[in-house]
Amino acid sequence: MHDTVYLDGRFVAAAEAKVSVFDRGFLFGDAAYEVIPVYGGRVFRPAQHLGRLGASLAELGIAPPHDEAGWNAIIARLLAQAGPGEQSLYIQVSRGADTGREAARFAGLTPTVFAMLEPVALDRAALRRGISAVLLEDTRWHNCHVKSTSLLGNLLLRRRALESGAAEALLVRDGELTEGSSSNVFAVLDGALRTAPADRRILRGITRDVVLELAAGCGIPVVERALALGEVARAGEMFICSSTREIVPVTRLDRSAVGDGEPGPVTQRLIAAFDALKRDFVEAA
Repeated sequence: MHDTVYLDGRFVAAAEAKVSVFDRGFLFGDAAYEVIPVYGGRVFRPAQHLGRLGASLAELGIAPPHDEAGWNAIIARLLAQAGPGEQSLYIQVSRGADTGREAARFAGLTPTVFAMLEPVALDRAALRRGISAVLLEDTRWHNCHVKSTSLLGNLLLRRRALESGAAEALLVRDGELTEGSSSNVFAVLDGALRTAPADRRILRGITRDVVLELAAGCGIPVVERALALGEVARAGEMFICSSTREIVPVTRLDRSAVGDGEPGPVTQRLIAAFDALKRDFVEAA
């Protein structure tokens, strides 16, 4: 994390940034957040990310604290102190702080707004050789389309995956594969790229949308329909995607190989297309 963060209208040293213990984000998880990649000093797909943040705030009934110009001014100030390399921009908006723990207080509060930049230090070369995942029953709430800070359900599922020696939990709800604990999931089945539709069971990832665009550009057929459990074992390829990890092949699932146990040709083609998109984005700066 960089030395300076944004908090409620001020740019302050990270060590000095303080939030009230009565903040509803702290007490109730009553907050939304967004994570945005930064490549070559430029924010990637800002309109889509900020639009998703606005949609999550609307679902929570929290008034947007800034318009597009306001967000852009905050982001520009943070970027000015960023070093070289890839960054991750984190924004969080809670309903605000009350004078106590009053669960029924939803109006009349000033949102708490926090933003920071962090360097991305992932070994993507290692990730792109493939990861292991496990199938787990989705025990989270029923509004997964809201990017809320109430992530305990996700964290517990990810913990179970890590304890089993896997890198990600792929979640099953109503007998269908929906998404990962912190990612969207795709599979190649019967010659088409399959992924769950963007309904309330998943968070509609911006990287997910990029993958769909790249697939269309590569002439790869896409079906937005979740895989039934009986179809999962037939998938020839599988991968997850997220803002910081980008596209990551899943080569083992529940200790069994996915396809031949190596990143598949469709996955590799999409990774190459994503890399080209990033390169063009950075060079256009």
